[in-house]
Amino acid sequence: MSELPVVVIGAGPEGLAAAAHLLERGLEPLVTEAGDGPASAVAEWGHVRLFSPWPELVDKAAARLLEPSGWTAPTQGYPTGAEWIARYLAPLAGALGGRVRYGARVTGVSRKGRDRLVDAGRDAQPFTVHIAGPDGQEERVEARAVIDASGTWRRPNPAGADGLPALGEHEAAGLLRYQIPDFTSPEAFAGKHTVVLGAGHSAATAIIELARIADTNPDSTVTWVLRRGVTGSTFGGGMADELPERGALGLRAKQAVAAGTVGLVTGFRTERIRVAGGRAVLVAEDGRELEPADSVVVLTGFRPDLSFLSEMRLDLDPVLQAPRKIAPDIDPNVHSCGTATPTLARDLAHPEPGLYLVGMKSYGRAPTFLAMTGYEQVRSVVAELAGDHEAAGRSELVLPDTGVCSGSGLGDEDGASAGGCCAPAPQVLQIGLATARS
Repeated sequence: MSELPVVVIGAGPEGLAAAAHLLERGLEPLVTEAGDGPASAVAEWGHVRLFSPWPELVDKAAARLLEPSGWTAPTQGYPTGAEWIARYLAPLAGALGGRVRYGARVTGVSRKGRDRLVDAGRDAQPFTVHIAGPDGQEERVEARAVIDASGTWRRPNPAGADGLPALGEHEAAGLLRYQIPDFTSPEAFAGKHTVVLGAGHSAATAIIELARIADTNPDSTVTWVLRRGVTGSTFGGGMADELPERGALGLRAKQAVAAGTVGLVTGFRTERIRVAGGRAVLVAEDGRELEPADSVVVLTGFRPDLSFLSEMRLDLDPVLQAPRKIAPDIDPNVHSCGTATPTLARDLAHPEPGLYLVGMKSYGRAPTFLAMTGYEQVRSVVAELAGDHEAAGRSELVLPDTGVCSGSGLGDEDGASAGGCCAPAPQVLQIGLATARS
């Protein structure tokens, strides 16, 4: 199998970085990307500014690949997704050339001549990667190893509080959005009522964008819906966050609520979405209803697509759907403080030798992931594939402290958690709460 490529699924930040590391190690990468360009998922949120600064967004091996062409790594500021692509990811994909194939969607991964049940000779067989091209025609590529960096972007969690689509969610699809609004394209929100579901960084960003739209269109209304009560962690780490832009993100969202630009509804766990008069009415499990909305922005997290790995022998945590060994350190029921140790090849390994899930997909349903964590993952994984076990087992990453002390595992009651990894149980805050009809 030494003459076969390592197939990398996904041409996002971690996938392209993995290819750069493979080349540097003398291994041939083949990167498959379902979209029509590099980092196609990032392009869909290109208007959003990252809270990581440039030095944390560029992989070292990728920089070494680019520098001979005269490329210079940006060192100052916080790019938008579009700037990340234009100034780094697109040049990196260009340097990889024909090793990146676009419009190539992976539909299955298996072992040549072996399904999931067969033990005999399994490890000696190459992987077979089934790929659907832009015309729908399928081909099979053999690989010595597979690095799945396909992310979770196109698998958003539904609005339903039980993890399944709310009753009526499919019927209301035309009124629902699963992406962050863009202040520069306000047409869908100006002068209308928008409901935002979610409590993470994406939801906070959406609140800021919609508040900006409301400031210039005073007849606009915004309602922010949380499944739990307001606690000390609702608006992030603030000044305690070692990623200043992430801390500022929460503070700006908090200001929008305090100013009355955004109404806040808490303890609202969506059970049903009813369409009435061309607008969406959200109904909670306790019977409360929100005012009819022209748009509902659902930002309740993401989950990994494991369907094309059904013939692979995976060892996943039953809660997070992340590799079992890393789950305790990234579980949002316990962690969101940056205390998670960097994850290396040994932590990402599965019973299927040569298969690794990296990047956001490796975190399963856990919500907090940094690009620099992914770059450390692919550095270690590629070193392991190249036989450099010492480098693969050596950690080279220091994570910033988020300053956020409670995870997303709080129950229905305010402060129901025993607290996170940094401090005692969060205290309940009182701040401009909107109401919902009973």
